[in-house]
Amino acid sequence: MSKEKEIATSVFAVRTTAGQEKNVANLIALRMKGNKFPIKAVLVPEMLKGYVFVEAEGPHFVEEAIAGIRHVRSRVPGIVNFSEVEKYVVVKPVIEELDVDDVVEIISGPFKSMRAKITRIDKTKSEVILELLEATFTLPITVHADYVKVVEKTKKEE
Repeated sequence: MSKEKEIATSVFAVRTTAGQEKNVANLIALRMKGNKFPIKAVLVPEMLKGYVFVEAEGPHFVEEAIAGIRHVRSRVPGIVNFSEVEKYVVVKPVIEELDVDDVVEIISGPFKSMRAKITRIDKTKSEVILELLEATFTLPITVHADYVKVVEKTKKEE
C-alpha cells in the first residue's frame, strides 16, 4: 500500500471575457488531462461573471494552463481565500433570500416573465404568495419559491 503525500494547493482567480467562463474552464480541463498539470479543480461560479477559479499547487501551473487560451484576460495576482470561494460553492435555498415586499420576476409556470410583489412567505412549504404588478386588479397567487427571481430588494429602515 503506497501512501501519497498530501501537497498543499491554493485557489487562484483567472479573469475571462464575460460569458465565456465555461468555455475557458473546459479548455483548462482539456489541458489538465493532456499535459498532466497538477490542477485539482476548476470552478465557474454562476453569480460571478468574468472569473474562473482554479485550484492548483502553484501559480506557475495556472499560468501554464491558461497560456494562449482565447477569452482569458489574466490571472489575478495572489491567492484567493477559500472563504471567498465558499459562498459560490455552498448553495443557499432561494427562500432564505426572499423578504416581504420584494419585487420578483416569475421564471416558470403560467405567469412566467411577470413581475410581482411578495405579500407573504411560507417557509415550511417553500411557497410565496404574490400580487402581480401587471394585473389590473390584485389577485394573490401562490408560487413555489424556486419559481421566482429577485428583481428589487426592499430597503429596510434601520
